[in-house]
Amino acid sequence: MRIAVLGSGIIGVSTAWWLNQAGHEVVVIDRQQGAALETTRANGAQISVSYAEPWANPQAPLKLLKWLPRNDAPLLFRLQPDLRQWLWGLMFLAECRPARVTRNVTALVALAEYSRRTLQEMRRSLGIEYAHQERGILNFYRSTAEFEGSQKLAEIMRDHGVDRRIVSTDEIVNIEPALKPIRHVIVGGDYTPEDESGDAFVFTQELARLAAESGVEFRYGTQLSRLVGIGGNIHAAELIKPDGCYELLRADIYVAALGSHTPHFVTPLGVSCPVYPAKGYSATFDIVDEDAAPFVSLTDSENKVVYSRLGKQLRMAGTAELGGYSRALNTARCEQMLRLARELFPSVLDFDNVRFWSGLRPATPSNVPLIGRTKISNLYLNTGHGTLGWTMGAGSGRALADLIAGHRPEPEFPFLG
Repeated sequence: MRIAVLGSGIIGVSTAWWLNQAGHEVVVIDRQQGAALETTRANGAQISVSYAEPWANPQAPLKLLKWLPRNDAPLLFRLQPDLRQWLWGLMFLAECRPARVTRNVTALVALAEYSRRTLQEMRRSLGIEYAHQERGILNFYRSTAEFEGSQKLAEIMRDHGVDRRIVSTDEIVNIEPALKPIRHVIVGGDYTPEDESGDAFVFTQELARLAAESGVEFRYGTQLSRLVGIGGNIHAAELIKPDGCYELLRADIYVAALGSHTPHFVTPLGVSCPVYPAKGYSATFDIVDEDAAPFVSLTDSENKVVYSRLGKQLRMAGTAELGGYSRALNTARCEQMLRLARELFPSVLDFDNVRFWSGLRPATPSNVPLIGRTKISNLYLNTGHGTLGWTMGAGSGRALADLIAGHRPEPEFPFLG
């Protein structure tokens, strides 16, 4: 079959790769000039299976209220005159119920574990180098209340076989000596030795190159205008080519992997897609003292930021703004990230040449992504991965290729259709 994949982030490129491996004729459409130039470009770099937690949990509503006045809050809800945002928020509150949290954790862990295995297989078979580390993820807590509150979700994950072990302050410093200077503010943590980190941008660009060599057609600089529906099917994708002229692209199947922008194209067709952008930030630093820089990927739970070493650079990422589609940098949030990085690694990083970035994470209210066939028989979704696009990317693409082939994917997951 001829299949059009709309979007070339980690989700779209992974989907294209696995569809190509299944023998389909695949064309990928993206408005940027290359793969992975939007949300995949500079994310937090963690393959965080053991922290595949939904934002929606019983503690979330009170925290959001407490954070509302803070411009640098870890999760900032900026109310907009946007009905979609308000409806998304109401659905988010519904997902905070304990029974829903358990269901969502179960789904997220199943897909994340499957995706990590898939990524490992691809790394071995394809030989892609992307500054990956297999040293686990170390999550440290600055307050006893934060630590104890986190263990409720951690217990659910342990019940699903996740090796998320509690560690003392002494053990934390032994696992990652770079944290020794702030030992006095750490009350405890948990460590997941099986988790990984790596550069999602480098991996996705390399996978796109290999896919192109295998016959996938990538059409960059091409804008999707709309999906044309006729008689309950997608008749064509209306495109604006690099020269400004329109074109109707016809395919047997269309896969919408457009991240936060997916609802703009599928909602007019009557397809439900409760995805809203959660703007995340990252800061990338050159390392000036390699011996003192961390090797283990770190999570500062209280401030909701992560640190991952990528060769001779350190990537810091986190925080989220739910306030529309602007990618404009919030100065207060950038300054907060700098303050936190200086506190942890004052003499380790080049603070004069930091590279800030923001990206629109496509978030569902439950954090469970939308993967599978819609009510339109030749339209599939692969979107809504939120902060876990890199964690779930390889497996999501493989699972969707299985669904299109009529096969049941390996993970126990609430696929669409």
